[in-house]
Amino acid sequence: MVWELIFTFLTGPDNPPGSKFTAWSVDQKVSYKGNASMRFDVPNAINPDGNYAGGIFRIDGGGRDLSGYDALTFWAKASPHGVTNLEFGFGEDFYPNKHITTIKNVSLGTAWVKYIIPIPDASKLKNETGMFRYAAGTSDTNNKAYTFWIDELKFEKLGTIANARPKISDGQDKVVTKFLKDSFSMADYSLSTTFNMASGADQKVTTAPSYFSFVSSDTNVATVSDSGIVNIVGVGESKITGSVAGVSAVGSLTVKVPGIFPVASDPILPQSKVISVFSDKYTNIPINFYNGYWQPYQTTEGGLTVINSQNVLNYTEFNFVGTSLKNPIDISEMTHFSVDILMLELPTDIDLLLTFKNESTLPNTFQQNRIGQSYQLDARAPVVFKDTEFKAGVWATIKVPIRPRSDIANLDKTGVSVIIIENIKSSKVKTLYMDNMYFYKE
Repeated sequence: MVWELIFTFLTGPDNPPGSKFTAWSVDQKVSYKGNASMRFDVPNAINPDGNYAGGIFRIDGGGRDLSGYDALTFWAKASPHGVTNLEFGFGEDFYPNKHITTIKNVSLGTAWVKYIIPIPDASKLKNETGMFRYAAGTSDTNNKAYTFWIDELKFEKLGTIANARPKISDGQDKVVTKFLKDSFSMADYSLSTTFNMASGADQKVTTAPSYFSFVSSDTNVATVSDSGIVNIVGVGESKITGSVAGVSAVGSLTVKVPGIFPVASDPILPQSKVISVFSDKYTNIPINFYNGYWQPYQTTEGGLTVINSQNVLNYTEFNFVGTSLKNPIDISEMTHFSVDILMLELPTDIDLLLTFKNESTLPNTFQQNRIGQSYQLDARAPVVFKDTEFKAGVWATIKVPIRPRSDIANLDKTGVSVIIIENIKSSKVKTLYMDNMYFYKE
């Protein structure tokens, strides 16, 4: 049984930010079967019309019943030398994106190959509008443009997909701290299902929370909706487990709830003396991101979250993280940088390095400061806050003097574009919260 796609391709401003909406076209010279295929021209990283190709194919009007199928399949190839690190899937319709299913790190060669995206639980797809999604960049092609083609895109009942193994937290039993009235999605905790294919190989697909049936061990602490939204309703501890199509998932998420989140105090300086990067008190400058997920070395997860109507930055599995400013800022007139940091449990070793960078100049490191250890790394990175000054569960306000230009030769304060904080030496900081991050003039 086969159902071929009839769809509307969404273009223009509805596409993901940065996507070149003209990347898709119909190629009547290249095809796997018949006389045409879909062509995707992935732009280079500096293309003014978009720096990657990404979009969705969505059914207009009523959805389609896909409950009789077990996979979305297609044939694909690329030029000129093949590419890696592409994403393909289905279930994204912009709202509510209930059944997003994706295969990641896909490699395309120069010959036509059939690709299979298993459906985690087809019984859920009785009125689906998100028929296909794709995302392709140039991170593995030295930012050079390339082209790939897709043909014979269809939903099928293969009957050869077996042995589904769903996972929560990538198969680990993860423990996190949350707070009363907090809410979050289980999608943030590495949900997937791995299938055995006819070839004998395994195929892993990221699996939307709506495919899962979740169970909370204590609903007086945490409840889980059908769409995988966890609401924290009480103090204590609850273990969240789940299953897909009756198959129990490996891994779990245990939430520990100590009480109400301790909100950081509001800064008292007037807006006129501040360049704010992140604070509910001030008007913030435009930001590209609070976590760049820089691969392959970064392990830090998380970023902007809302707890009890308070915007905070929450980072877990921390090793380093960067905040990228949309427009470089001139801090020549600023005297200090301030940031509030909260750690609920203090590690045995705290040694953080704070860096401001001007990426458009060489040398591009403007200033570095140590937070934590009392010894100095070198003259260019003085200690501004000692580990003994941190208290578990209490916000620490760290004031960093912005050193004069004469302190280090050839440093440029006129175009700071990145703020980086990282573990160094033997630092064991793994989870932290940040708030009220801003430059100011004393």
